[in-house]
Parts: sequence; structure tokens; C-alpha cells
Amino acid sequence: MHDAPATPASPAVPSVEPPKGSEMDSPEGATIRNEQKNRKFLKSLIRKQPRDLLLVIGTGVSAAVAPGIPALCSWRSCIEAVLGAAEQLEVLHPGDVAEFRKKVAKERDLLVVAHDLIRKMSPRTGDTKPNFFQDCLMEVFDNLEQHIQNPVVLQSILRLMERGTMVLTTNYDNLLEIFGQQQGKPMESLDLKDKDKVLQWARGHVKYGVLHIHGLYTDPCGMVLDPSGYKDVTQDPEVMEVLQNLYRTKSFLFLGCGETLRDQIFQALFLYTVKNKVDLEHYMLVLKENEDHFFKLQADMLLHGIKVVSYGDCFQQFPEYVQDLTAQICKQRSPDADRVDSTTLLGTSCVDCAKRKLGESGTDSPKRIKESDMPTLE
Repeated sequence: MHDAPATPASPAVPSVEPPKGSEMDSPEGATIRNEQKNRKFLKSLIRKQPRDLLLVIGTGVSAAVAPGIPALCSWRSCIEAVLGAAEQLEVLHPGDVAEFRKKVAKERDLLVVAHDLIRKMSPRTGDTKPNFFQDCLMEVFDNLEQHIQNPVVLQSILRLMERGTMVLTTNYDNLLEIFGQQQGKPMESLDLKDKDKVLQWARGHVKYGVLHIHGLYTDPCGMVLDPSGYKDVTQDPEVMEVLQNLYRTKSFLFLGCGETLRDQIFQALFLYTVKNKVDLEHYMLVLKENEDHFFKLQADMLLHGIKVVSYGDCFQQFPEYVQDLTAQICKQRSPDADRVDSTTLLGTSCVDCAKRKLGESGTDSPKRIKESDMPTLE
């Protein structure tokens, strides 16, 4: 399966709102803004109700929000940052550090490297509690709230959450929760190991809950990188049915996700046992760096029920695309708002007409008019 290049290879992610004299004030920047004004969105996506969507947040979101922390930009840069911290804190032998750096450079499946690194920094018993990996992550992600530079994407996500959109993430960071709390929202970080909370979230009862399927850096003892760590979850029919039902009934919108569909935990939770995926309708926003790769990815992903959509040909366009897309989705009227009843002028008129017709036919008590028979306002 091909992965969508949601983030640039380099940790140096451009800022969304650069200062004056920057690239966005250049002729190239003006061109980007003009393209954004003229962009088109898939009607099938923007006509979704927010409560019918489930956002899957990847490293691209964190990279756009806090470009000053390279570890947030990709799995590769995260592992490199952890290795740097391990070296500075002297909690990993220099030979092991060098060996892992070689693996990061060569290995395609970086989740395997990350898993091996956690095991290496854990007790020899195989128990991941306690471990030095926790200290390294705390060092790497220190004072996250001070590094939020471009909250455009987070604002858009919160706007959708207010209207019923659910959110899960493969990220370790809690940038969304931090920002949401700053906006006065009762944010909750959820862990797959908390069955009761997961069931509440999956049933739509935790409005501002963010499900971290790999765990959270603030609790590295609960961090998991392969399905074997979640046997209690994957072997629980109640939990699996509720989670997989989300993939069947919601439209997943992948934001900033490059490796998510290759992620073993995501596959175990949603992909392995959900049948007839081609009949589903999910969406993935990706960077279109190469046309041949992009259109091949589109064709491949359709087999999995996923429509691949380009947000542009440079990462700089990602935040504003998400902002504009959110605005389009939130413009849609809720079906409940279009429902006509006897409290509206048209509804009252229709009820009166029905009463007159029933009276003419000699019926004393008018039958209750079915909602499906009532006209709707466009």
C-alpha cells in the first residue's frame, strides 16, 4: 500500500503565517493565495454534516502548528530527536545510538524502529515500565504550549468538534488538547486501554475527546506501537465492533497522515476486519509533489474506499486549505434546521390546508401529517 506524502521530508517546515518580506509576500506567495481563492472542493465532502465525519490527525497537523519542534514533523524526525536526547542524557550506549541512527536512515518501516528503541530503553524483563524513553520524550516535547505558532488547523478542528465531529490521532503530542483548553473547551485525551472511555467516545458521548491510538507522551508507560500491546482491545468483541462500526458509518477524513494506513494498530482496529471497503467513502488530504505518484495513489486508495484529494503542491498551503474546507462544511445546514413543522409560516399554512381538506371530506379529526409528506425549504 502506498502512503500519502502529507509532510515534507525535511524537518524544516515553512511557517503558515510568515513575517513581512517572506515567501508569502513574494509573487509566488501571491500566486498561492490566488490559487486558494479559486480552489474547488469535492461536493461529496463539503456536503457532509460535521457529525458524520471522523478526523484522523497525523504528523502533518503537528508540523503545521509547531514548526519549531522538528520531532513533530515526522516519525523519522521524532526518532532522531529521541536519540539526540538519549545521547545528551547518557541513557543509551553510544554504540546503540549509532546503530539506531543507521536504522532510521535505511529502514522504511519507522514504527518498527521506534518499537525497538522503546524496548532497548526499557528493563530487560520486557516490561515497558519504567523506562528512559519516557525521559527522552519529556525532553523532546518540553513546554509544547509555548511552541504553538500557527493554530489555524487546530481552530478548524475545534470548529468541527463543536458540531459533532470525532477525532483520533496517531500522534504522541497533545497540541490539540492544549489549544482547546486555552479556548475554554473541556478537552480529554483518551487511551485505548481505558475501555469504558473508549466506548463512551465511540458512541459519541465525549464531545471533546481525542483518542490517541498510540498513547500520549505524558504517559509513555501507556504508549504502544504494535497490535500485540493492545490484545485486550483487539480481542474484545464489544470494543472492536463499536470501533469498526465507526469506519463503516462515518466518513474518515485523514489530515496530515503519511504513514497511517500502514500503521499496524490502525489496520488492526479498522482495516483488517471491515469488509467491502470499496463501498465506503473516506477522504485523505495529501501533498501533490509528483503527478504520477498522486494519480496512482488516487487509484490505489479508491480500492479501500478512500478518495485522495490534493491540498496543493507545497506544504504551506495545507493550513489554509483545511480552514477553507472547514468553512465549507460548516456552511451546510443541518437536516434538523430544514425540518418544517407547524411553528413555521409554511408549516402552519400546510397544516391549515390539510385541515380544510379533511373537513371537506367529512372527517372531524385530522390525521397527523407524516414528516415525510411535509415540504422542505431549500
